[in-house]
Amino acid sequence: MEATQIRIIDKTIVLPTLPPFHEDHTLALSHIDNDRNIQVNFRYLRAYVNSHPNPADPVLIISEALSKVLVHYYPLAGTLQRHSQDSRFELFCSAGQGVPVIRAVCNQSLDSLNYLDDPAEKFLEELVPDPEYEDVLEHPFVLQITTFACGGFSLGSSVYHSMCDGFGSGMFFNAMAELARGASEISTKPVWERANQLGPRSPPKVEFPFHEFLLLDKEFSPYKGNISNLSIRECFHVQDEALERFKGLLFEQSGGKKFTTFEALGALIWRARVKASKFPSEEKVKFAYSLNIRNQLKPALPSGYWGNSCVTMYVQLTVQELLQQPIWVIAELISKSKRNATDEYVRSFIDFQELHYTEGITAGKGVSGFTDWRHLGHSTMDFGWGSPVTVLPLSRNLLGSSEPCFFLPYSLAVHGGKKDGFKVLVSLPETAIAGFRAEMERFESKL
Repeated sequence: MEATQIRIIDKTIVLPTLPPFHEDHTLALSHIDNDRNIQVNFRYLRAYVNSHPNPADPVLIISEALSKVLVHYYPLAGTLQRHSQDSRFELFCSAGQGVPVIRAVCNQSLDSLNYLDDPAEKFLEELVPDPEYEDVLEHPFVLQITTFACGGFSLGSSVYHSMCDGFGSGMFFNAMAELARGASEISTKPVWERANQLGPRSPPKVEFPFHEFLLLDKEFSPYKGNISNLSIRECFHVQDEALERFKGLLFEQSGGKKFTTFEALGALIWRARVKASKFPSEEKVKFAYSLNIRNQLKPALPSGYWGNSCVTMYVQLTVQELLQQPIWVIAELISKSKRNATDEYVRSFIDFQELHYTEGITAGKGVSGFTDWRHLGHSTMDFGWGSPVTVLPLSRNLLGSSEPCFFLPYSLAVHGGKKDGFKVLVSLPETAIAGFRAEMERFESKL
């Protein structure tokens, strides 16, 4: 097979079909939007087969849908800038702003490339925009549409995380997909209200001991000088039957405690990757994950709120404690941490950000980030060609970790309607990946 080549055809700026406002203005972001851990560019792709075949041009259809949806989601065409007093991000919106759309072609068919489902393939990076920091601020959202020799295509998205989280970007893309399929209106109207919904109290009041796992160090960045470019990325598959056996084993060992899939598998993977990484036994390590707090708040966030609506939760242990504890104990710690996510916890976290943002809030070193994409709707976004056959995040920086772990859904388009398990995408240094595989295989042999 000839070498895979991806060629950029052109780059255009897509404007809203109608002016969404009449005067230039600035929009405030929430304190959760401004969390330093999510001041990163988030990149991911979706691959679509053209099995109908749909004779319509996906570049044309999707660009037109984007133009229509920007009337409602015009902030995605805005420009991020730092506030002069505290350096928090705010969004400047001006007439004539739009979203860059890159059109590209690939000389291979999707099936010859395993439907883009191999995260180790280097060419995948060419399917998703990767703008420099200055360009990200000017255009926090960039889209690339790449068509393949088979007629299929991929959507590569680059979204600055301070604009929205996975749930919020899912709302945006689902609205765009509705319009691409011919709808005249979107079903859920977006709500901004970032500062009103998730702003600090007056006076700020911190009721939780965040200092136990968060540090104040404005010189430290978990994403600078990391070794992510030397990391190995790979997926492993979790089948329902094996998962149920695993959870049943934990049920027996714990004396009758039930754990969710995220708690049980997260505990297993965290311990395996820390053991494979050979950290010093006295070093503190953290399990970090995003928890959706939309319904924990009182009152709950509006259904159309599309800003960051997750807080990062932590479980902290020394390496020795982590490796010596039974897996069910670690899963129980993850489970207990979820119970902290009350309205007061979120309000206290926002107030902690208000009081200490300029001092540099960070979780420090030794963070393993975990995020669950199985229920965000990323695998069901239909622009007129059916569900995507592959959904793959390419970002290596998230939740204070340069090697995050993703729980990803299988696509119904690939599995013919059968839903048996899901896949887990892990990233580890080249020196640790073999040890991680061995740890996972050793455990699987016991099931």
